[in-house]
Amino acid sequence: MIPHEYIEELTRRTDIVELVGSYVQLKRKGRLYGGLCPFHSEKTPSFYVYPDTQSFYCFGCQAAGDAISFVKKINNISSGEAIKMLASRAGMPEPQEDDKTGRLRSRVLSMNKEAARFFHACLNSTVEEARQARAYWRRRGLDDKTIVRFGLGYAPNDGQALYQYLRDKGYNQQELDASGLFKRSQSGRIYCLFWKRVMTPIFDLRGNIIAFGGRVMDDSKPKYVNSPETLVYHKSETVFAMQIAKRSASRRFVLCEGYMDVISMQQAGIDTAVCACGTALTPGQVRIISEYADEVILSYDSDEAGQKATLRSLELFRNSPVKVGVLQIPGAKDPDEYIKKYGPERFQALLDGVGNALDFRLKRLRDQYDLSQDAQRLQYVKEAVEMLAERSNPTEQEVYAGRLAEETNISKTAILAQLGTAAKRAGGKYRREKNHERLHSGEMDQIKVPYSAGGSQALGIASAQQRLLAAILREPRYLELAKQQLTAEQFIQPQQKELYEAMLNCSREGVELSLTALRAFVSEEALNELSRLAAQYSDVNCTPEDIHLYLDRIARGMPVASKAAAMSGDEITQYLQSMREKKQGTLPEQD
Repeated sequence: MIPHEYIEELTRRTDIVELVGSYVQLKRKGRLYGGLCPFHSEKTPSFYVYPDTQSFYCFGCQAAGDAISFVKKINNISSGEAIKMLASRAGMPEPQEDDKTGRLRSRVLSMNKEAARFFHACLNSTVEEARQARAYWRRRGLDDKTIVRFGLGYAPNDGQALYQYLRDKGYNQQELDASGLFKRSQSGRIYCLFWKRVMTPIFDLRGNIIAFGGRVMDDSKPKYVNSPETLVYHKSETVFAMQIAKRSASRRFVLCEGYMDVISMQQAGIDTAVCACGTALTPGQVRIISEYADEVILSYDSDEAGQKATLRSLELFRNSPVKVGVLQIPGAKDPDEYIKKYGPERFQALLDGVGNALDFRLKRLRDQYDLSQDAQRLQYVKEAVEMLAERSNPTEQEVYAGRLAEETNISKTAILAQLGTAAKRAGGKYRREKNHERLHSGEMDQIKVPYSAGGSQALGIASAQQRLLAAILREPRYLELAKQQLTAEQFIQPQQKELYEAMLNCSREGVELSLTALRAFVSEEALNELSRLAAQYSDVNCTPEDIHLYLDRIARGMPVASKAAAMSGDEITQYLQSMREKKQGTLPEQD
């Protein structure tokens, strides 16, 4: 554990507004600061930083926490590493900690580095299988500089070689098991996950080797073997070659389908080529790419699987602030093949002339219809108009209506009229969806009352307890008022009971109460819950009289627990549903 005195000093030296502002463009909004959330794709800001509680909260994706949470989440690192990063930023010495998980994580990273050296050395050895591996990389068009730059290697046809090498380096069995590099046979024999494969290391944003991808050199199965999830590798949050791309002067990234496409593009001078780790792009990977890119070009294979992957990726990037284009690759199945056939200059020209997402979608749609048939032509126009109504602005609609008119020999005036009707319908659908989101984002929906707590009084108690916790976080002196009348056992919701107990612990140990100080006493989930409450009640200025009112409400409501025994679960459910329906009926429609 890191001493609480160290955490207190780190908290004092860290301004969360300044910290978050180095990653996110923030605008002052009264006492708060708002901006586009760095943890999910959005066009309308829903992310806020709260200076008074040194916390952040996103009303869109519910990301929440303190400065440590922010650094941990945005860099995909452990809490210990986040503290070290903040300490370095604040000019403090590294904390002395007894963190077994942190030490194990550090050892796994060190082991991966040693494994990469082993694979690279095997590639350059004099044995016949190494010669075949070098010949494979040569056939793929890679030169020595690229092989060294990406740390490419070869896993020999000996399942014990890497294991013995790492044992000789001093790694123990627990560390070897945590690495993800080894498996056990049914007899209990340990062997390397990778053997007789060319090897590609996978790096994190800071240049640590966190995983490997292995490929056979022939047509045997399975063609690919990849590292499993480990302490250091979370594939849904990892983008291959991002440690290189993020340093580029260009903000136009090229998102490929596989490692080889990326390496081939990088060798050709396109230093922003990246690909997703895992079988498909994830929201987490979109978030990481969007942090560094202003424009993303999707460069997937030209086969049907690649085109479907393009459509899935377009949906994930739909709410991202980055501009998205789609590369069509004529005369080749993928970027790697195109570069080999036509050279990097022609590929660069393809990138410069890339079409946008609408072009790609409309072409995919058009290819489904025979426009010489009237019925199919009309159906094509109908679906194209619906697509434009949902996915384009008025200027784009004007341009694409003209293109549709030329393609189908239907007047532009008629298409625009149809488009206007479809746009109104799409707008109404959007407003209904946003209202539905609003209805399920308020206090009523956030309070999850167990049936044993009973009806409306339970909701009132829970609301008072939530407001009380938020007020104490802003004004720790209110804890002295609360602890005279309120025990942790009186809290209805377990997570909030955990938070109140932690606040009492801070008080007993003389720890200055803050979100970060509470880390030593609560789970990450509870910490996020308190950040949410701080955000939800940020505009409620509490006086000591308000605190007494909350405490009185809790005290008067506690007997409801005994009454709840007479209420059935259905009765409580019906009551809560009626409250929600009443709430929905009073909400005005908003644009």
